[in-house]
Amino acid sequence: MVDKELSLPVTKQCNLLGIKRCRVYHKRRLSKRKIELLNRIDELYTEDPTRGQRRMRHALRKQFGISAGRNVIRKVMDELCIEAIHPRKHLSIPNQLHKKYPYLLRNVPITRVNQVWSTDITYVQLKGGFVYLTAIVDWYSRFILSWRLSTTLDTRFCAEALQEALEKYGNPEVFNTDQGCQFTSSEFTGILESRGISISMDGKGRALDNIFVERFWRTVKHDDIYLKGYTTVKECKAGLEAFFERYNNRREHQSLEGNYPAEVYFGKVAINIAA
Repeated sequence: MVDKELSLPVTKQCNLLGIKRCRVYHKRRLSKRKIELLNRIDELYTEDPTRGQRRMRHALRKQFGISAGRNVIRKVMDELCIEAIHPRKHLSIPNQLHKKYPYLLRNVPITRVNQVWSTDITYVQLKGGFVYLTAIVDWYSRFILSWRLSTTLDTRFCAEALQEALEKYGNPEVFNTDQGCQFTSSEFTGILESRGISISMDGKGRALDNIFVERFWRTVKHDDIYLKGYTTVKECKAGLEAFFERYNNRREHQSLEGNYPAEVYFGKVAINIAA
């Protein structure tokens, strides 16, 4: 809607359209080396999320012939919102002004659909850049309730995915996230609180509290993103839409006794699992 080639200033265009100026971003131009580094680090992390900066540096050199210092790798991992998975005493707090919620699910058996939903954000590589992906998952059935792509790492696309899932499938008993600023923001938590949904957030030193979504990221990247090599946002969106439809309705799931997530979520089959 906003055309930066017009003589009319972008700020005035935003005022006329009734949108905030901060929602209009300049398209970043990334060097080929930066794109290669982003993509390779994402692949290595998906393969082994316990890789820290030191191991990542060695893996880049040995597997891809890429030389990069630890400071560069640290900045890229921060940009991708990833860090090595391992227990530690202190975790970084993205926004100290946001309210944090306790983790409610330790040692709680997951026995039914809509008992617990969860979400997270991951990076998706494109040929000339990258986008961010968020998805909402039902823990018991592994059913993907909704998802969104975004070129910016803001709260809006996460809140949109949440609203869609709630409108389509009703309320879960508990909603679990990490302590990222997108999920601790009042814009996101306010939606849950207004519906009386209990909010759970990953505990300190508990990197695997949101393991169901982490497993799903690994699946979608290995089974679709890395194989397809999407070049544009439009192509990526269409490809992921097809993948999610297949994942929910036609992809056997080992933890679901070979059934499909949709079959379990909508009660078409009875399974005996302890999630």
